[in-house]
Order: sequence, then C-alpha cells, then structure tokens
Amino acid sequence: MERAFRRFVKPEIFNTDQGRQFTGAAFTGLLKEKKGQISMDAKGRAMDNIFVERLWRSLKYEEVYLKEYASAEDLRRSLKTYFEFYNLERPEPGSPKTKGFWGGNQSHQGRTSAEVHFGPNPIQGLAA
Repeated sequence: MERAFRRFVKPEIFNTDQGRQFTGAAFTGLLKEKKGQISMDAKGRAMDNIFVERLWRSLKYEEVYLKEYASAEDLRRSLKTYFEFYNLERPEPGSPKTKGFWGGNQSHQGRTSAEVHFGPNPIQGLAA
C-alpha cells in the first residue's frame, strides 16, 4: 500500500470491510498518516456491495482460476478481454440465457451489463 501511495493519487476515502488486515494498526496507521478518511462496512454487511462481490466472484471462477498467466502483461491483457466480454457479451446473471446461475435480477431478460446500464446501443453509451 505504501508503494501505491507513492505512485498514485491518494484516495479521499478508503473503504474496506472489517477484516483483520484492514483493522490492524499498521493498515489504519498508514491511512491516518496519509490523511485518508477511513470508511468500514458494518460487520455482516456483505450485501452492501453485492454487485461488486458478484463481479469478483465471476472474475475468479470464469477467468482467473482457469488460467495460468505467463506475466503481468499477460494477466492485464486477459483481464481486459474478460471485462469486455463481461460488459458487452455476457448476459446478466439471472437472465434466461444464464438460467439463474449466479442468482440476480430476472428483469434483465438476457441483456448484457452494458445494455442494462446504457440501453440497447451500449457502445454509444460507453463512448459518451
């Protein structure tokens, strides 16, 4: 995390869950030293970020756990390809095409994430 603070813009708010690695003095002390505001989810509030949790679960089981990456660049290329697939081609979870595999919203009716969020012409919405 110290390297990230040296290389990138400091976040105004740093949000985590209440896992041990995020509540320890080493972690919170560094954030306080850098004048970062700390925001922690309440215990047992995994549902607060269910969409992000679902994304990471999908990424792990549909991409990362299935492959061995030769380099960091290989990983970056693969993740870029996966996120393009996830947003532009993969039907939303719970749609008829996925048969409710990960649960999700039945009203998405087989649309991709980009179609759900940007309408029937998602590439135009992404470019805006």
